[in-house]
Amino acid sequence: MEQKQAESLIMLNNSKLSPEYIETINEQLVNLEYTQAAMLFGDLKDPTTVLIISVILGGWGIDRFMIGDIGIGIAKLCITVFTCGILSWIWWIIDIFLITEATRKANSRKIIETLAYAQ
Repeated sequence: MEQKQAESLIMLNNSKLSPEYIETINEQLVNLEYTQAAMLFGDLKDPTTVLIISVILGGWGIDRFMIGDIGIGIAKLCITVFTCGILSWIWWIIDIFLITEATRKANSRKIIETLAYAQ
C-alpha cells in the first residue's frame, strides 16, 4: 500500500486511535494491501459509545469487558457485588474520565498486534 493510503486510513480512524501509537501503525500499514488494512479498522470500538456504556453500566465493569480489559472488568464486577455497590461508585466515576483513552489504547494495541501477526 502507498504511504498516502495508509495516512488516509489513519486520518479516517484518528478518533479511535491513541496518538502515541499512530507512528508505529503508519509504518506497519505500508506493508499490507489496502483492503486488508481497511478491514483492520472495521473492528475498532468507538470511544464515545464505550463512554456511554460506561456511564450506564460502568459500575458492573461492562465497559472494561467491551475493550478487552477482562481483569479490570472482573475486579469492578466483584467490588460491585461484594460491597452492594457502595464502593464501586468511586471507581465508576474515575473510569468515566479514563475510559475513552483506554479504548483508544486498546484499539491501537489491537491493530499493532494484528499487523505484527500478519507480517
